[in-house]
Amino acid sequence: MSIKHLNQRQLADRWDLSEATLERWRSEGIGPVFLKLQGQVRYRIEDIEAYEIDSLRKSTSTREVSGGAA
Repeated sequence: MSIKHLNQRQLADRWDLSEATLERWRSEGIGPVFLKLQGQVRYRIEDIEAYEIDSLRKSTSTREVSGGAA
């Protein structure tokens, strides 16, 4: 089994965010779960994708998209 991980810079690029935003999110408990290995932060692709699916919306007044993943 091969599990792919992204570092903070790669995830910031994927979502077009600053690395500082991801750092703030981690301190506030926002965003996908992460690993901290010997001081380095890594995000598992499966956790990133699960967070993205959970963040899908049809409108500003709904919580979820029915049917889940595409």
